[in-house]
Amino acid sequence: MLKRTSPRLSQQPGLAHGFFGRRGGVSEGIYASLNCGPGSRDVQSHVAENRQSVLAAMGGEHLVTLHQVHSATAVHVTAPWHQGPQADAMATAVPGLVLGILTADCAPVLLADPQARVIGAAHAGWKGAVGGVIDSVLEEMVALGADRSRVIAAIGPCISQHNYEVGPEFRASVEERGFDAADFFVRSDKADHWRFDLEAYVATRLTFAGVAHIERLAACTYANDEEFFSFRRTTHRGEPDYGRQLSAIMLG
Repeated sequence: MLKRTSPRLSQQPGLAHGFFGRRGGVSEGIYASLNCGPGSRDVQSHVAENRQSVLAAMGGEHLVTLHQVHSATAVHVTAPWHQGPQADAMATAVPGLVLGILTADCAPVLLADPQARVIGAAHAGWKGAVGGVIDSVLEEMVALGADRSRVIAAIGPCISQHNYEVGPEFRASVEERGFDAADFFVRSDKADHWRFDLEAYVATRLTFAGVAHIERLAACTYANDEEFFSFRRTTHRGEPDYGRQLSAIMLG
């Protein structure tokens, strides 16, 4: 089972986390092998077994995930649920609850204030990131006692700028939020198209939200076929569906 970690989060006592890739599960074919996405058309018993394997690797009691809809909505988690609410971020102060984010090119963001014993997790696709999902999850964490100046944030594997070509409407959406587009876009070979740096944009939103300790894993989901699932790679190949990798954080 492939798991990448944040060096800074790894140094914090009483905290477990991991950015799990696609290796080490039981799914087959285009879902091989650690597909943790119940929204995929994979055999659901395989998905359930894969999720249980991640939970065991984390050493947690319950895994909670969301019905992700590319929104800016964040929720406070107090207990495990059978079916997650429509939201794209969550925060908790309850030990043993594993907060899980599913991605396949979007940026998973894991956050912690080790002193306050508060954690958060966010699914930052471009729509959620532009819409304010980073601000929302931090607001939930602060409501639980976190201090933004103490929060450590790690941005996990996501699509790299080199592989993320977008059109003019996309760029206009980012510019409307008041950020300098030159910091996140470079021209592509296609007329009126650019390549977008999602990881850098998420890091900038974290900085503007008051987070001082930010780590980037700089791992491209699109380019690393054997390690990660990728929605865009699947689309370019004409495949019928795709798996999702899971990123998780837990208070011990």
